Amino acid sequence: MPQTKEYELIILGGGPAGVAAAGTARILDKSTVLVDNETRVGGAGINTGTVPSKTLRETALALSGMRSRNLHGVDLSLRRQATVADFLRHEQSVREGLSATLTQRLGDQHADRHIGFAEFVDPHTVRVHPAPRAQANVPQSEDILLRGQKILIATGSSPRRPDIFPFDGDGVHDSDTILRLNHLPQTLAVIGAGTIGCEYACTFAALGAQVHLIDGRGELFPFLDAEITARLHSAMQGHGIQFHWKTNVEKCVSPAPDGVTLHLSSGEILTVDQVLVAAGRQSNTGKLNLPVTGVKTADHGVVPIDEHFRTNVEHIYAAGDVIGFPALASTSMEQARRAVMHAFGHMPHRIPRILPNGIYTIPEISTVGETEESLKKAGVSYVVGRSSYWDVARGRIIGDKDGFLKLLFRRDDMKLLGVHIIGELATEIVHVGLIAMLTESNVDLFLEACFNIPTLAGLYKSAAIDAVRKSGVRA
Repeated sequence: MPQTKEYELIILGGGPAGVAAAGTARILDKSTVLVDNETRVGGAGINTGTVPSKTLRETALALSGMRSRNLHGVDLSLRRQATVADFLRHEQSVREGLSATLTQRLGDQHADRHIGFAEFVDPHTVRVHPAPRAQANVPQSEDILLRGQKILIATGSSPRRPDIFPFDGDGVHDSDTILRLNHLPQTLAVIGAGTIGCEYACTFAALGAQVHLIDGRGELFPFLDAEITARLHSAMQGHGIQFHWKTNVEKCVSPAPDGVTLHLSSGEILTVDQVLVAAGRQSNTGKLNLPVTGVKTADHGVVPIDEHFRTNVEHIYAAGDVIGFPALASTSMEQARRAVMHAFGHMPHRIPRILPNGIYTIPEISTVGETEESLKKAGVSYVVGRSSYWDVARGRIIGDKDGFLKLLFRRDDMKLLGVHIIGELATEIVHVGLIAMLTESNVDLFLEACFNIPTLAGLYKSAAIDAVRKSGVRA
């Protein structure tokens, strides 16, 4: 009979959500155990998703010379044939370093750790089957039973693999395997114009590939402010990305004589070197034996939760990709932190109503709060303030002619309701607006603030002045 260990908190999953949960439990002085089937801490966020893809993007921008192309008389484009190793060397270094840091952090948090596959035995008990590649310094040769007062499901998600695509060859990849390419493709088809598909489409276009982006829908990022989406669509076309809207892949032949052949429902036939299938993700809940707990799941294994990240079973919580949108590393960590705090009666009085969203396309996008479309739908009278990157010194220095910041203020009191940015460092700049919204500030905050020059943060003052001029309230 396997031995049973008891804990105040069991965490299933060692990604950003799981590590954040362990840190919060340490602050609350709760006995904690973390279970994950991978030897490397960090989950998809560190090992196959967020960090690797963004690191590859930054490397592509640097080595391709794309960032220099708008600077007069400067051309740093590659003059030689680059290899995959050139682009992945930095990614591997970043990934390994962050994983080691998170492993050390878990040790500092005094959280026990088991490498293995978890399944529920009953609503409070988890059986851990040892993973075959468990590290020698984390010994585990037989099943172990863990019993917890509270349990957090943070097992993440995996790419969905539609049956139509043959993933067993060298030509078809998902987002977990695309970085294992042994050569850079000259032509690439990306199936799915969601966040992952668009980010990789932009990265490989920056590396010089001819990219075809195929999607059965007819628009790009409908959840974004339409003005931002239109600018991104134009920029991606400017990078040479070809969009194939309202069409699906009906047949995929790999290997074909010249690579991979795709037969589209539009009647078009494409032959490319490589294919990336970005057809959404599936929550990693299928092997947890959730029926014995009573925890309900929805489409694609998603775990529904309430406003405190609690499932329909009172003592079981869920956070991160496993609960679905927005499925970002940043939001996953915040969700896990709040789940653990609520589980042990330490929930803050105020729950943030807003979380930032970052999309690492080229150019990158970041948003927080309401869009023009959502405000119109709600019948809220608003004022728009805009500021172009080209209108501030830092924007001209970095050569970004197309980036802009868009602020949405409620007309009655000029309270900030939404922030939308497209351009260099958008995912950094958005945090100024995020803090303003969390403190329920209005336009006066930006009018009174003194921003360093030259910085992109100065866009906020320019946009605020633009909004005041349009409001008709002030001179």
